[in-house]
Amino acid sequence: MDRLTNTVRPYAWGSTTAIPELLGTAPTGEPQAELWMGAHPGAPSLIDRGAGPVPLNEAIDADPLAELGEPAVLRFGPRLPFLFKILAAGAPLSLQVHPDLAQARAGFADEEARGIPVDAPHRNYKDANHKPEAIVALTPFDGLCGFRHPAEAAELLEALGVDSLKPYADILRARPETDALREVLAAVLTADRDAMAETVDEAAQAAARLAEQDGRDGRNTADFAAYAATAHSFPGDPGVIAAMLLNHVTLQPGEALYLGAGVPHAYLDGLGVEIMANSDNVLRCGLTPKHVDVPELLRIVRFEATDPGVLRPEVSSNGEEVYATPIDEFRLSRYVLAPGGEARTPDARTPQILLCTDGAARLRSPHGELTLERGESAFVPAGEQVELTCPAGIAGSIGNTAGGGTGSTAGSITGGTVFRATVVA
Repeated sequence: MDRLTNTVRPYAWGSTTAIPELLGTAPTGEPQAELWMGAHPGAPSLIDRGAGPVPLNEAIDADPLAELGEPAVLRFGPRLPFLFKILAAGAPLSLQVHPDLAQARAGFADEEARGIPVDAPHRNYKDANHKPEAIVALTPFDGLCGFRHPAEAAELLEALGVDSLKPYADILRARPETDALREVLAAVLTADRDAMAETVDEAAQAAARLAEQDGRDGRNTADFAAYAATAHSFPGDPGVIAAMLLNHVTLQPGEALYLGAGVPHAYLDGLGVEIMANSDNVLRCGLTPKHVDVPELLRIVRFEATDPGVLRPEVSSNGEEVYATPIDEFRLSRYVLAPGGEARTPDARTPQILLCTDGAARLRSPHGELTLERGESAFVPAGEQVELTCPAGIAGSIGNTAGGGTGSTAGSITGGTVFRATVVA
């Protein structure tokens, strides 16, 4: 097993405090959005086996069977098929959707055939893989996930009292679900930008007023506050109105979302553990200055109302708490360890990354021992059996430090919490 040295990605939407708080480091004053753990060539973790730091992807490339195990290599090829992250949103991420595997392969092949450079700003498909993902909240975590029922979306738009939104509400009430959602999203994203900017400004002011009113339905009040905050971050962006078509959800610590192909979504605020298939394929719907390919987006989006489907872990007999998802490129779980308590032994057949998010955890294997504190992680090659324990006397907690939130404490866990990322093979 190898302690990982990981890269922080300084995207503009990142919190300036959440990741430093988790890692116990001083804030730099700059956004720190994501901490990457894995073998993605864009920012691979480093390991040191005595000859100096080596990127994890290079270590895997040198001997994929030894690092990943034969089942994983046969199933997914000689690459680690997932990317593991800590994500700290201090402002909304772009409203986005990901293709399924067939769409990704076809889209990538098409853009390759047309000679579009992979790093071109208008390129949609950076690779031929799909990008399902899951996120588990470490603090209260705000996001948007999947379409509301058209009647609910119409009711929300009507409550704002903005005349220019009435035609969209009428469509949502009059058309069948799929047609209504498609037509309204297309209309919003292709509308005159100046006129839409005025609509967004009016809608944002109305949402802010409604968010402050007492006696309203608690869910709607929270929804209006989220949309008003989003508009503050992206004034005049059509994506603000598109966002109002989606379910707003607030995860409590330990709760999760799974985002499959075709489901529009955005993260708004909070600190979480994220895992995804190893892909960069993103089609954006708004809340971004980047390229929005409306025709391709409309081809990829699944226009159906969905429940956000908040996930809670299922506890297995060995103490592993599993977040069940319908794909095999990744499997996410956690262990909550009591100080001096029973050792936990994760399945050793597949490669894994272990991340400590609270307290501390001791890892023992036939090849050695190491201790992980908050924010630290380790790569365990396939076949290396590890025991997880929590040293006695450890206590830790994570507060709501992400993105300038309310400052409330999300609770505390005495002992150690370890998230486990692996594959199904």
